[in-house]
Amino acid sequence: MVRVMVVIRIFGTGCPKCNQTYENVKKAVEELGIDAEIVKVTDVNEIAEWVFVTPGVAFDDVIVFEGKIPSVEEIKEELKSYLEGK
Repeated sequence: MVRVMVVIRIFGTGCPKCNQTYENVKKAVEELGIDAEIVKVTDVNEIAEWVFVTPGVAFDDVIVFEGKIPSVEEIKEELKSYLEGK
């Protein structure tokens, strides 16, 4: 069984910005070579429980980006920092 180090949630209804955020997160995870479960959250009610503006990104239960498309580099920086603090 593979140990998942972090669950990354992408909040968005499927708009181009949300899809780009998902792709950037996937690329950042691949480039860092970490174990992560990437989950797309598309249900409007569930999104509203987490963020006010999409796209949003959470590492485990921590919102790290909201209302912008984070670059691959920004995601990598935040992920490294987050994992160091775990």
